[in-house]
Amino acid sequence: MIRRARTAFLRNVLAVLSACASPAAMTAQSERASNEPIHPLPAPTGLDPARVALGARLFRDPRLSGDGRLSCQSCHDIGSNGAGHRALTEVDGRPPPLFNTPTVFNAALSFRLNWGGELRTLHEQALASLQNPGEMRADVATVIRRLRDDAGSVRDFERAYRRPPDRATLLDAIASYERSLTTPGSRFDRWLQGDDDALTAQELRGYRSFKSVGCIACHQGRGVGGNLFQRSGVFSPAARHSVDRLRVPSLRNVAATAPYFHDGSAPTLECAIDAMARAQLAVVLRREEIADIAAFLRALTGNHDGHPVTDQPR
Repeated sequence: MIRRARTAFLRNVLAVLSACASPAAMTAQSERASNEPIHPLPAPTGLDPARVALGARLFRDPRLSGDGRLSCQSCHDIGSNGAGHRALTEVDGRPPPLFNTPTVFNAALSFRLNWGGELRTLHEQALASLQNPGEMRADVATVIRRLRDDAGSVRDFERAYRRPPDRATLLDAIASYERSLTTPGSRFDRWLQGDDDALTAQELRGYRSFKSVGCIACHQGRGVGGNLFQRSGVFSPAARHSVDRLRVPSLRNVAATAPYFHDGSAPTLECAIDAMARAQLAVVLRREEIADIAAFLRALTGNHDGHPVTDQPR
């Protein structure tokens, strides 16, 4: 598992770098990407492979939950979309959730975390999830004792941090792994990097509509979102359950993360596009425009561990 995490991390880095290898590609990327409001996904930097590998192991370790039955992976399926497949991910013995599970892929690109944006760093998010009574429901001191009682875990922490498990290294290892979970290689990024054949005519029409209608006002930058707050339902309610203000989610890999919205009330990508145009922009899109924008959004699907992000578990 540790070897697989390290291999996936290196593969992600190489996938991004290889797209920019030739001088011609670099020139095309510079000219096109500098003029577009969406930017290519960068390779993660400053990561320690040993810490990433340790974080991958911890992400899948049920000992991090209070009852030893739940792991981060239980709700954030790294083998598919980095999220879940239901509107609300309910766990036996825990309070019902209020929000749809967001994907962990590319979470490091967001300026705030969770739907409400109340958390500022991946470290804060990891701690909040561990302690949340509706999620891991763990006592961190107890988790540390469990890890220190396991010789293999102690060895991994010593290798990564040169000291036994503690609160700081536990949270940092999880955050290091999550920073590695970028998904390079989308066809749209290839187009931004100068590949004129990467997108179909319909996808290009969809991108033009995405910009002209106004979606781009909230969904831009490297994450195609994730960098501001917005009122939910500016002109009319978008979701079934109204919330005043939300962090705008990233749209990378959005085709693989149905159902949509904070309450999971939009079952398909087309339903979500139609509802958001009406609620946030006061625009009624034609069926053809919705299909074009959906095609563009599907071109934002990237790769993890050498495979396209998908809504189907591998």
